[in-house]
Amino acid sequence: MKKDKTMIGRLRASRAQRALHALPRRSESPAADAVAAPDSIRVATYNIHKGVLREYFGLKQIPRIHELRTRLHELEADLIFLQEVQGRHAHNERRYDQWPLDSQELFLARSPTLAHTFESVYGQNATYLHGHHGNALLSRFHIVRHEQRDISDHALEKRGLLHCVTRIGDRDVHCFVVHFGLFAGSRQRQLDAMIEWIDEEVPSNAPLIIAGDFNDWREKLSDSLCASLGMVEVFDAIKAPRRVPQRMANFVHNRWPVFGIGAEREAALRVARSVRAARTFPALVPWLRMDRIYQRGFAVEHVRVLRGPTWARLSDHSPLVADLRLR
Repeated sequence: MKKDKTMIGRLRASRAQRALHALPRRSESPAADAVAAPDSIRVATYNIHKGVLREYFGLKQIPRIHELRTRLHELEADLIFLQEVQGRHAHNERRYDQWPLDSQELFLARSPTLAHTFESVYGQNATYLHGHHGNALLSRFHIVRHEQRDISDHALEKRGLLHCVTRIGDRDVHCFVVHFGLFAGSRQRQLDAMIEWIDEEVPSNAPLIIAGDFNDWREKLSDSLCASLGMVEVFDAIKAPRRVPQRMANFVHNRWPVFGIGAEREAALRVARSVRAARTFPALVPWLRMDRIYQRGFAVEHVRVLRGPTWARLSDHSPLVADLRLR
């Protein structure tokens, strides 16, 4: 039995490594990284489900925060947008022996090997008797300033929006960590509040990244967000496949979950998207397009959804990774 468990552990580790190796490798030279960092960055977004997930089959909850930290650092990302980050959870501190004593964003910012560390900012969204959780940003670059705003639409859902300004080379890059509500009306009002905030405080020519869990499975928000702020979703920026059958297959894949098309939706469908949308939820069999990365002021070089059993063990969402070159 012990031998079987060891074999299973090695198999899982090898699957994770294959998924990570599919990403373009970053330079191994510190000097080369120092030169390339201001121009080319790797961005990831991930809803980590508070670092606890149920078993595939069964009701037992298992802490995944230690493996999460290892996998996040293996991504070699420069900016990581995190949702459902546990700032404090008194019950889990007593329940699990290895539960971190620090807030999760501080724990995740430190590499297990101490070879790399992030600066981190946490924005508290929901508060309850035994703790609180929210959004966070991990950054390899200096975070110049940050602000958290409450964008809750009703008492049943506490939602916040985290704005951080990072200094990349000699330029300020504005980053917004998003986790919108479960109801369509709430999401629209939260989007409107974010657009108003950006219009007022972010220069129109400033590089901008908005990433997180939008809960927008019906794709109602993208058009207005992109039109209002001049943003492009990273999967839409990738060159379309040349083969007509592949483009048709991707179009059907993108539009399949849409039911009850009205006049407004019919007009939107006239422009067929030619890239395969990022399906991130549920992680075990990704189908709904919940998580996204929008950018302005960058060229998109590579994008990927990290799928498979290894990632599905860590959260109910799959992470997105994008390589961006600062224009």
